[in-house]
Amino acid sequence: MKSKYLIAYFLICFAIIINTDVGASVAPRQKVQYVIPDAFPLQFPQQNILSGYLGDRYFQNLNNRLLKIDEQGLLDGFLNRPGKQRWVGEHVGKYLESAANTWTTTQNNPLKIQMDRVFNTLISTQKPDGYLGTYLPENYWTSWDVWVHKYDIYGLLAYYRVTGDQRAIDAAIKIGGLLCNNFGDGQGQKNILKAGSHTGMAATSVLDPMLDLYMWTADKKYLEFCKYIIRSYDFAGGPAIVQTLLKDKQVNKVGNAKAYEMLSNILGLVKMYRLTGDKNLLSVSNNAFDDITSKRLYITGSSSDHEHFLADNILKADTAARMGEGCVTTTWLQFNMQMFSITGNLKFYNEIEKSVYNHLLGAENPQTGCVSYYTPLMGAKPYRCNITCCLSSIPRGISLLPLINYGRINNIPTLLMYEAASIRDSIETGKEKLSIGLDIKSEFPENGKAKILVKLPKRAKATLQLRVPVWATNFTAVINGKTYTGQPNQIIKIERLWNNRDEISVSFSIPVSIIDGGKSYPGYFAIRRGPQILSVDQSINKDSNLFDDIVYPTAGKYKLLETNSKLPTGWAGRQCYTMQLVSNGNKPKDLVLVPYADASQTGAEAFVWIKSNKSITDN
Repeated sequence: MKSKYLIAYFLICFAIIINTDVGASVAPRQKVQYVIPDAFPLQFPQQNILSGYLGDRYFQNLNNRLLKIDEQGLLDGFLNRPGKQRWVGEHVGKYLESAANTWTTTQNNPLKIQMDRVFNTLISTQKPDGYLGTYLPENYWTSWDVWVHKYDIYGLLAYYRVTGDQRAIDAAIKIGGLLCNNFGDGQGQKNILKAGSHTGMAATSVLDPMLDLYMWTADKKYLEFCKYIIRSYDFAGGPAIVQTLLKDKQVNKVGNAKAYEMLSNILGLVKMYRLTGDKNLLSVSNNAFDDITSKRLYITGSSSDHEHFLADNILKADTAARMGEGCVTTTWLQFNMQMFSITGNLKFYNEIEKSVYNHLLGAENPQTGCVSYYTPLMGAKPYRCNITCCLSSIPRGISLLPLINYGRINNIPTLLMYEAASIRDSIETGKEKLSIGLDIKSEFPENGKAKILVKLPKRAKATLQLRVPVWATNFTAVINGKTYTGQPNQIIKIERLWNNRDEISVSFSIPVSIIDGGKSYPGYFAIRRGPQILSVDQSINKDSNLFDDIVYPTAGKYKLLETNSKLPTGWAGRQCYTMQLVSNGNKPKDLVLVPYADASQTGAEAFVWIKSNKSITDN
């Protein structure tokens, strides 16, 4: 360890000792609220501990990724400027946001100690004028410098939100002031498009956290700065994000079609709509959603080929395509969370569920915590443990899980996923607000059964809501002998006089369906079970030629058999299925399938698309 880093480390340890009460401070509140009301506020309840399949992956992210992060790698670019990598400074902000979200839910003490140490080291490197990048003065505001400050703000505001440490908001304010002074259309100010790559979209994506900074401080200069950014889209050489998506309604025609940076800007535009009510910005967001979901989204809930949006329905899924960049997956998830928060429309939640159960979790190895930068559907996932932008982004996405399994739609407590969990919140009874507990016992996604124990301090009349997943059939919820039924993609409202320890027994079927390979994989098919895409992992199918022509059974007659015994020792996850198909020569052929999110964890090649010599229409 370099002496400079060692000295800083001891100084930070001392700072932690004299600030030991920071974590116990009252959580701060934002000073500016959205003018567009929330249909689904994105906020953590009092307690939301996941303990099922998602809980396993959530705590694996904590233990195998966050607690094992290379702290020196995160901070070296700030302690020893210039950094060794152009965008090396982004990683610490992403880490702080992931850690803050995870600590809020888990209260994990080693994580808090680590998070405090990283935060204190970071702010110790901030220049008096607010600069908190990884460049030397002669290179300020070139390449990825604004981008780095964008993630500084994200991380500092997240740390402030969960600790109340004034130093965090002060550091963010200094960055905000520095950006406002340097960039704008005033005399002597720089053009922000010239300060970042990809037709300026890298630099202009600071829009999103700058709007957050405005909400925390109510300082209107930040809002005006964000309006300048949106104007800059139409400067010479700019990406014309708003105008293109209003006119052409295609993301591949925006700027240079770089997916991550563009989605990061659109995320900011969603927030600007929420703050101003400008309906054009909502149209931009809806047009982007419609275009991506209809033409540019993989069945696993991610997008991008070589990090760009391509022409319509070009969705090559092998390792050569460098598809499904992890940063795109997480930003797509965040975008849909914002849209669901605005509207409460389940079409956005369905995309959240698809991404979470497939591409998000599939990008982090559940055994090691290593992350694949690009996560293919065809071939081995290239997991790596060294710091990359996606290794920092995927943990951000996983840290959001407790925000989306439960929440309030139109102020009514709503269970959205049927994972095992322990939730504590409050409920309106008409006369008063009471605490409520929801203890969920479930083995989902292995099966479609869950028991929800409702805990109240006293008998009360109140309303709870249950989401019927878009893929679920035969959905029932039984309470004290009364049965509620629901159709796919519906919210069931249950208004009743609740007793303490009433139990809701939920049951639904998890159907299996076949997906045609489409334009990119004609003559291939994939298998979906509920929200999960299944994959053929070669380490569990050692005797199979995965490129045989296979005929799947007549529609409605194929089925999966649970075959957990075929999983190798040490495998993370319990789901494993056998499907009997027919190969060349009409010979029966068993394929063993696991969830795409679990596949390739041992380094084997795995395949979602399976070759067939019979089209779906032949059924």
